[in-house]
Amino acid sequence: MSAEKPGRRGATTPVEPSEEEKLELELAEQARISADDWSGAVAPGKAEDFGKSFRRLIGLLKPHALAFGFVSLLGALGVVLTVLAPKVLGEGTNLIFEGVVSSQLPEGATKDQVVAGLEASGQNDLANMVRAMDDLVPGAGIDFQRLAQVLLTVLALYTVASILTWLQGYVINVIMVRTMYRLRESVEAKINRLPLSYFDKVQRGEVISRVTNDIDNITQTMQQSLSGALTAVLTVVGVLVMMFSISWQLSLVALVSLPLMAVVFGVIGPKSQAAFGVQWKKVGRLNARVEESFSGHALVKVYGREASSREAFKAENHELYEASFKAQFLGNVMMPAMMFIGNLMYVGIAVLGGLMVATGQLRLGDVQAFIQYSQQFTQPLSELGGMVAVVQSGTASAERVFQLLDQDEQEADAVDAPKPVDGSGTIEFDRVAFAYHPDHPLITDLSFRVEPGQTVAIVGPTGAGKTTLVNLLMRFYELDGGAIRVDGQDIAALTRHDVRARTGMVLQDPWLFAGTIRENIRYGRADATDEELLDAAKATYVDRFVHSLPDGYDTVLDEDASNVSAGEKQLITIARAFVADPSVLILDEATSSVDTRTELLLQHAMAALREGRTSFVIAHRLSTIRDADLILVMEHGDIVEQGTHDELIAANGAYRRLYNSQFEQAAADLDAEGSPIITPAPESADPTARLLEAAEERAEAELN
Repeated sequence: MSAEKPGRRGATTPVEPSEEEKLELELAEQARISADDWSGAVAPGKAEDFGKSFRRLIGLLKPHALAFGFVSLLGALGVVLTVLAPKVLGEGTNLIFEGVVSSQLPEGATKDQVVAGLEASGQNDLANMVRAMDDLVPGAGIDFQRLAQVLLTVLALYTVASILTWLQGYVINVIMVRTMYRLRESVEAKINRLPLSYFDKVQRGEVISRVTNDIDNITQTMQQSLSGALTAVLTVVGVLVMMFSISWQLSLVALVSLPLMAVVFGVIGPKSQAAFGVQWKKVGRLNARVEESFSGHALVKVYGREASSREAFKAENHELYEASFKAQFLGNVMMPAMMFIGNLMYVGIAVLGGLMVATGQLRLGDVQAFIQYSQQFTQPLSELGGMVAVVQSGTASAERVFQLLDQDEQEADAVDAPKPVDGSGTIEFDRVAFAYHPDHPLITDLSFRVEPGQTVAIVGPTGAGKTTLVNLLMRFYELDGGAIRVDGQDIAALTRHDVRARTGMVLQDPWLFAGTIRENIRYGRADATDEELLDAAKATYVDRFVHSLPDGYDTVLDEDASNVSAGEKQLITIARAFVADPSVLILDEATSSVDTRTELLLQHAMAALREGRTSFVIAHRLSTIRDADLILVMEHGDIVEQGTHDELIAANGAYRRLYNSQFEQAAADLDAEGSPIITPAPESADPTARLLEAAEERAEAELN
């Protein structure tokens, strides 16, 4: 949508789109991404480099070059037969018409005698018409035997042409399906090779749109356009040849329609595309308005903004109505305009052809064949005009897919990467440096050591780098400096699979796929036995609630696993990590979104899971990590304190400040629930710890 303004000497310089235009473009793109289809219209947008992207799109067919050549041959043969059929059918019309005329003439006379008699009586036009009848035999009537041969020939031509067209379509479909199959495989493989940093920069819906909508759009474009364009071009050429072979005068009448069609496509086509682009902008704005109104529905009511919300929706809905009406009108006016031009051409050919038949310049069957050719001439031209927008849309989609395929991949694992050594799980961060963006370093010089079997808690404010630390341990990102060693081996030298194979992770947001609870737990290790699965479920308290479900472990989780609670989802993910039997365990905010009672249950489950394993626990609720062997306090990517809970409390530093900041919240929660019976403690005991321990005692009592 960038406009242009005149510069010196008539030059043009691009004008940056306004903020409102940028917003409209962004909203239109979001609406297009979220749509399941193109809503009956060509997807808006054009390729930035149409020529390069189109050549690359055609290059996808290179493995099927031989098959495509075969398709081209089939198309050529089909067009030849289809083009010949009207000419042969015209001969049948001539046989009928000349047979009827001959039955009105005296039997035994010759054609020359009949022509001479008509000229002598002053019927010169009729004489010329009879003279043009090559096969006229006065008094013979219709030659039904020959007519039958002509009709059978026409039937055979159309039948074979239809078979060839079907075969062409079948082969084209095979080529397209296999090509798109390979393209989807390439995209899937590419996604698996992309670094995690790519998905941090691109919206999930954008990637899904490129994999689904854009590839589907490419498929439709290639299926409709490649075979259609080839057939259309061959048909236009073949029809033109046959038209000029019949009459060059009538052919000129037919060609007059070409400039008129060009005007229609040149004027209406761009306006239609622009109108659909505006429609998508308005759809994006309205979608944003509706989403905002529904997501903030409670606030709209609280502040009494229902009327203004309705007015804003009404205004934008009216704008969408006007934009949609204009887009649909322009989109639907193309075909009637083409039909009108075709009808004008039809009238001109009929009038001129009738005069030429009457004057003996053409036979009636030739005019009939020419009229059929004129219809065959305009149809492929209309199809070619319609394909322009489709090809532009498909090429734009192809360019978006190619942009994904051209993204920088994560560095491949070394072919001679060493095998991981058998060790007890010692982890060492040695002067690690990392930044998501080169200009904004996050971790500059991080060093610490974790002994086998220890539980390490990582705490700190939001943005301190807690999750980044475990992402580096999993090699989701590569270091900018320093090294991470596991049992003395630099993980950068190992394959990513070997690094991650011995690590289990439980995230803050539990992820479960559509399937049974049994399948979700076994996802941690595909070869786990039913006995191992049951042991994991019991150890993580899944077995306590699963029997209340309709089908137990075979209960199918619906979309978003909404038929189990948030805490139960998390327990299932912990069981999944348990059955994987990892040597290193990462718990990333695993209890932050559940209530106190469920949190206690999760803590018991995680305690069983951490036993005998080196564990990293990221937590905001400091009450959950008081028993950790080592607590790392992070601020701005650096470890500012480390030690046990008691040591850090005594140090009265950053950890103590974080811990005390949760004291008031814990006290408020206890007051809201009712004061529990607190066992008297020595005066020197930490009051924060006493309150939190009392909360845990009450929750555990409820649990038991």
